[in-house]
Parts: sequence; C-alpha cells; structure tokens
Amino acid sequence: MLVEAANLHAGYGEMNILDGVSLALEAGEIGVVIGPNGAGKSTTLKALFGLLRVSEGSVRFDGADVTNATPESLVRRGMSFVPQERNVFETLTVQENLEMGAFVRRDDYRHLVERIYALFPPLRDKRGQPAGELSGGQRQMVAMGRALMVEPRLLLLDEPTAGLSPLFMSQVFEQILAVNATGVGVLMVEQNARQALGIAHKGFVLASGRNRFTDTGQKLLADPEVARSFLGG
Repeated sequence: MLVEAANLHAGYGEMNILDGVSLALEAGEIGVVIGPNGAGKSTTLKALFGLLRVSEGSVRFDGADVTNATPESLVRRGMSFVPQERNVFETLTVQENLEMGAFVRRDDYRHLVERIYALFPPLRDKRGQPAGELSGGQRQMVAMGRALMVEPRLLLLDEPTAGLSPLFMSQVFEQILAVNATGVGVLMVEQNARQALGIAHKGFVLASGRNRFTDTGQKLLADPEVARSFLGG
C-alpha cells in the first residue's frame, strides 16, 4: 500500500473537522476525495501532509508510520502537495518556479526540468515568463511541475481545477492522467466530482468529516444514492 490513513481525527485549534476518516491507495493509482463543502476533504490532505496535527488515528506511507511527520520529511520520502491557492511564485519565471521545486535535491536536476517541459508542453515556450502572467490552467501546470521536481511517488492535489474554465479544466485532468501514466500515484480533492471520478481508480466520498462511500470511481458514478446526494442527480 502506498498511502494508508486509518481513523483520522484532525482539525483547527479546538475545532475537530475529521471524525475518523480512512482511505488507502496503492502505488500508481488515482484516488479522488469528493463531498460537500465542509466535509473535511482539504483537511484530509493537510493531515496526510503534516500541515495539520492528527490527534487520533494514523498515516502510513510506503509502509512506514508517518503520522504527524513534517512536510519536509514527507517530501524527502516521496510525497508532494499542491495547495489550491498561492501555489506558484508569481514574480518568478516558470523556469525559476520549477527550480524552486528541487530545493531538497543535491544532484543535477536539469534533466528533470526537461522532463517537466515534455510532460507540460505549453510551459516550454513560457519558461522565461513570470508565472503570475500565465492563465489559470498554465499556473496549475507550473504548480504540478514544481511538485514533480522531487520525483514523488505520491502527488496530493487540492482542488486542481478550481476557478478554471471548462477548457482548462479538461486540460488539467488530461495532465493528471499524463502524470499518473509515469507511475506517480495521485490523491486529489475535487469539486468537479463526475469528471474526477471518471479518471479515478478509487473514490472516497466524505460527509461531516466521515466516510460515506468508498469504491472504484466507476462504481461510485453508477451508484444512484451517490449520484442523488453528491453528484447533482
């Protein structure tokens, strides 16, 4: 198992958001976390990545207990996280953003930059352009590209298509599939539930900080109760 969270309890200060969330993802799989606002979706990712303290439960990554490990130590182990907001350095160029993603590396990473440009072709011609001048979809490519500079085994994405037009939304989903095709596991929180479940090996439906449904993406799409309660009918 690549990542496994069991009975997670976590929140902000005295406010508990997660009330026993569990999920598991095999290496190379795409997992999607969906649910209504306030369900604990983004909180789950932050708890996995050490950005929030887990008060109860455990997180295992690649067989090791990493509960409440620091984000830097998780990056070194092979986990990367792309937040929903402020996920690029706007005044830095595309190239500089990618180089910032290699902060934990001590080797020559130039080949990885070229690999990112091959994965996200629109970025190559904009390598010298400030990231703040890019479209929303291209910024998301920069953010994912920077996270991939450490060659992670698991990429955590928080709302990767938030605020994007349908065209850019489809492009981002295509890029997520392309990243996954390189062998990187992906766990993402996504409001565009139907499209996300359509590419997911596993889906996790949360409500009020708890698991409501867990199954393959296709089975969740076909479940009448999931469709009625969480997919708009």
